Amino acid sequence: MDNFSGNLAAPGVEYWLRWQVPVCALIIVIPTAVAASLLRKRSGAGDPLKPVDLWAPCWRNLHPRWLLLYRAFAFVAMAYLLYQTVAAFGFFVFFFYTQWTFALVMIYFAIATVVSIRGCRIHARIGEKDNFLERDSKEKLEVDLKLQFLDNLLQIVYQTSAGASMLTDIVFWCLLLPFMTGENFQLTLLIAGMHSVNAVFLILESALNRMPFTWFGLVYFVFWSCSYVVFQWVLHACCFSWWPYPFLDLSTPWAPLWYLGLALVHIPFYGVYVLLTKAKHAAFSSAFPHSFVRFPEKKEA
Repeated sequence: MDNFSGNLAAPGVEYWLRWQVPVCALIIVIPTAVAASLLRKRSGAGDPLKPVDLWAPCWRNLHPRWLLLYRAFAFVAMAYLLYQTVAAFGFFVFFFYTQWTFALVMIYFAIATVVSIRGCRIHARIGEKDNFLERDSKEKLEVDLKLQFLDNLLQIVYQTSAGASMLTDIVFWCLLLPFMTGENFQLTLLIAGMHSVNAVFLILESALNRMPFTWFGLVYFVFWSCSYVVFQWVLHACCFSWWPYPFLDLSTPWAPLWYLGLALVHIPFYGVYVLLTKAKHAAFSSAFPHSFVRFPEKKEA
């Protein structure tokens, strides 16, 4: 914190006139523009996602209330952990991408809880006499309901937070922690939780829900990370010279390579979660063919 307090002065104009600045800016702008173009092309396409897919479990005989209870528990647990982190270190922690991601996962579970509450009400209206995952009831839901703003937001946040969680947690445990052991760093239970709980809760969520997880979600992941970098640039243009991550510093001649590397690693880290969801479908549909519901569920003859 002392180093942070001593680096509050904003860098001068000469800092932003370095050749690295426009090069790194292009590395940010180009993926953002490509993502925006893909999103615009996708906006008119039909989406197989239905409201029932957002609150119905992927297990045929599991009542939606269990998914609701899990989501509510995950939200409360993450909110408590984030509160403890802020109480211990202050709002300074939100300078870091880790806390951005952790808060995003918490927001996901908050939205998911609301969607599940609505889904349980719909399920109660249909009645217990028909299995809500059977074809007749499912088709009834698909005809009567349409995706709302909160439903689309839930799917976007789900895909974004999954990719971001893989990035933060894998990088911390596999790349950063092995080089951070020593007198200047001590791994506490709070720090370990901030770099693991988000991914654990999301993986368990994916094992229960029937929401799709496609490569197109990489678009939202790119928007999220670019927003964080822009946030850091704005802070440094206004009032700070301290970087939470040294590889974001634009004063080094290696900055463009760092930024390019950061842009490229989004693909494999997002791909890790895509593979996890594919493995879930392959393993569960083979081991539990009569209990597991794939997305999209195959029509019965």
